Amino acid sequence: MAPKSDSIEGIVLSFVNEQNRPLNVQNAADALQKFNLKKTAVQKALDALADNGQISFKEYGKQKIYLARQDQFNIPNAQELDEMKKQNAELQEELAAQKKATSEVEAEIRTLQSNLTLEEINSKQAKLKSEVKEMEEKLKKLQSGVVLVKPEDKKAIEDSFHEKVNQWRKRKRMFKEIWDAITENSPKDQKEFKEELGLEYDEDVGVILQSYTELLNSNKKRRLS
Repeated sequence: MAPKSDSIEGIVLSFVNEQNRPLNVQNAADALQKFNLKKTAVQKALDALADNGQISFKEYGKQKIYLARQDQFNIPNAQELDEMKKQNAELQEELAAQKKATSEVEAEIRTLQSNLTLEEINSKQAKLKSEVKEMEEKLKKLQSGVVLVKPEDKKAIEDSFHEKVNQWRKRKRMFKEIWDAITENSPKDQKEFKEELGLEYDEDVGVILQSYTELLNSNKKRRLS
C-alpha cells in the first residue's frame, strides 16, 4: 500500500521518484530540510520504503544507496527516442528564434529610448540658437575692430604667465640638483625610491615644461613683431 503523500514516507518516496538517481541518506536529508524532517526520520522512511519494495537499494560497506524503482517508469523505445530528439531539435530552433526576436525588440527599445523627445529637441534647439546668437555678436565685434581684451590686461596676463614659467623652470632645476645629490650614491633604484616617497614628475601627470616655454617664446615674438 502506497504511503499518504503528506506522511514522512510519502514525502520521501515522492522525492526519491522525482530525483530518479542514486541517493544516500545525507543527500535526502539535506534536500528535505524544507519539510523539517530530521536525518533519523528520513533514514527510517528510506529503510521502510526499501523493505516494502517501493524503492530499490544497494549496500556499499556501511552505506546504503537508494534509488527509485525503474519498473514504474515508461522507458521509450528507439522510435520514441528518435521522435523525442526530433521534437527537442524543433523546440531548440523555436527557442533560438524567440531569443533572436527578443534581442531585436530590446535593441529597438534601446534605440527609441536613446532618441530625444519633442520637448528635449525644442529645448536643445533653443539652447543652440542662443549660442549661435552669442557667437554672432562676438563675431560682429571682432569684425568692427572692437578690442575684447584691453592691451594693459593682456600685458598683465602675459607678464604673469612669463613669471610663473620662469619660477617653474627654476624650481624644476633646484629639485633636479637636490635629487641628484640624494640619489648619487644611493643603492636604491631611483624609480622605486621615487614611488616610495610618492613623488611625481611633470611628465607623470602629462605636463611638459617645454610646451609652455615654446608658448612663452611665441608670445615674445608676437610682441616684438
